[in-house]
Amino acid sequence: MKPGLIAFMLLLALGLTGGALAKEAAPAADDPALERRVMALAAKLRCLQCQNQSIAESDAPLADDLRNQMREQMKQGKSERDVIDFLLARYGDFVLLRPPFKPTTLLLWLGPLLLFVVGLIVFFHRLARSLAAAEVELSEADRARAGSLLESEIGKEPG
Repeated sequence: MKPGLIAFMLLLALGLTGGALAKEAAPAADDPALERRVMALAAKLRCLQCQNQSIAESDAPLADDLRNQMREQMKQGKSERDVIDFLLARYGDFVLLRPPFKPTTLLLWLGPLLLFVVGLIVFFHRLARSLAAAEVELSEADRARAGSLLESEIGKEPG
């Protein structure tokens, strides 16, 4: 077989398998207002699988399941607060993209500031130490010894 024909057959085979991997889009709610409410709430919640995206942005199966659960609860007449309380009871504060300021999340909120302050302290401590080391005064005996060492090194011929 010709190499061009083999390459064409491989590309054709890869192209045909791509359709098999495609997923069907998740059905939106029948009610557009309900769907807007679900997506607005989902934008405030963290995808537990991705952890750096909201549930609204995530394509993860878990995020899809959570959106469906939220949709069903809102169809049953539950408020956004009820849905959030349900998710908090199940997954904890981690599900919120903006966790509340309380003792269990204190390090989360103040950690970056503490690290910055510690970094500044270390930086200025090292700066002070290097400046103090640069200002060391030599005694007359140390100067005389340094001078004699330099003279003996200058007097030597390169070998």
